[in-house]
Amino acid sequence: MTFGVFIHRADSIYDDSPATQYQFPKTYLGRASACVGDWIIYYEPVKVRGTRGYYAIARVSQIVPDPTADHMYLALIEPGSYLEFPNPVPFDDGGGPIETGLLNEHGKKSGRAQAAVRPISPKDFDSILTRGLAEEQPLLPRVGAAEMPLDVPFQLDEGQAPFAYEQERERVATMTTRVVRDRVFRRVVLRAYGERCAVTGLKLINGGGRAEVAAAHIRPVEHNGPDIINNGVALSGTAHWMFDRGLIGFSDDLDIIVSRHVNDRDGVDSLINKTGKLIGPLVARDRPHPAFLTWHRDNCFKQ
Repeated sequence: MTFGVFIHRADSIYDDSPATQYQFPKTYLGRASACVGDWIIYYEPVKVRGTRGYYAIARVSQIVPDPTADHMYLALIEPGSYLEFPNPVPFDDGGGPIETGLLNEHGKKSGRAQAAVRPISPKDFDSILTRGLAEEQPLLPRVGAAEMPLDVPFQLDEGQAPFAYEQERERVATMTTRVVRDRVFRRVVLRAYGERCAVTGLKLINGGGRAEVAAAHIRPVEHNGPDIINNGVALSGTAHWMFDRGLIGFSDDLDIIVSRHVNDRDGVDSLINKTGKLIGPLVARDRPHPAFLTWHRDNCFKQ
């Protein structure tokens, strides 16, 4: 098993869905197979407009032939393992590539950087993970004590590669725990929405620096909802309560819809921002995905 990097772009011609599967040609079968049972980092190329660089991690559960395309394969992602970084990591931080393994013996970027599937060293993996989780300005929880940061790196000694590798695998495995994932998901969603409630339009920060808004899953985790930005929306306490109970929902065009079961329609209408549509996210590709909105309307929203 080995850590890997999978290149993915939103306009990919491949049948990719990063949280569930990654399609690739037979050329990369050996490299992808080496990642089975281990973690990979998703990377968006620098040529993509508004690139996110290294933007998420996931764990590969198995490799299978693609039943819909000859000579193509699917890397199936372990359910619940995909997690986006609150801080996308650039390919080059100004001092050279973050993936030092892409440099040749002359210190220049090698052709390996073009490989859509490639191995990555524990040291480089740790460097990217640490940067992706860094909290220079931590988002405090709405209530309770401040939490310990997630960005404490392991000091990897290249002279002890096997030990470092196991150590880093243990560290990244904590990303599957619900407490950690909820914290990371909250940071991703709140920053995508500018810490503003998408329904009311309010951005309330108390004197302790705590945002009143919460990160809501559109399709809940207990119903196999993934921790991806397109399954999240920033909601204030009251809006979150109504959304979870099916008293409000959202159309595919992000119109805010109100259930006929609401007993105070005028009061609810007064909470909704003047546009009648979700406010945000700040970047269009972070918009809620229609599949999750449909699930909520079909399974939670009270018609």
